[in-house]
Amino acid sequence: MLRIGKLTDYATVVMAELAEHPGECWSASQVAEVTRLELPTVAKVLKTLAKSGLIDSVRGVNGGYRLHDPAESVSVAAIIRAMEGPIALTECALEPGRCSREHECSLKGNWKRIGETVEHALESLSLADLAAPGNPGLHLVTRTGPRSAKRGN
Repeated sequence: MLRIGKLTDYATVVMAELAEHPGECWSASQVAEVTRLELPTVAKVLKTLAKSGLIDSVRGVNGGYRLHDPAESVSVAAIIRAMEGPIALTECALEPGRCSREHECSLKGNWKRIGETVEHALESLSLADLAAPGNPGLHLVTRTGPRSAKRGN
């Protein structure tokens, strides 16, 4: 099963909440309250996102956390990379030499292509797309052009 980790899932929730209030600084406790996530978890996510440069940490009485860039310019891939590191579906696609069967594997190139396709799709989705409730305009980008994410289109 391919899936992102819980902290990455929480990071998207936190980022979506900050995106709803551009330019505003929110304390970790405010974010935790609104998102209904545990404060220690939110604090950890915020620190990781700040370290990656996706959000700013502002000191002072009116300080807190806010998005560094507009939600439209933050890709879902950037959030995943900030929380999980490089996006790769297999060890050999991450970096050469990580798999003992790499030199005899005939699938390596195809897995790399699949991983690049997934990463491209995640790059093409912005935080604004992700944060839009029930976004009917959410489209997957394929080699042949945009295709509705809903089945049958």
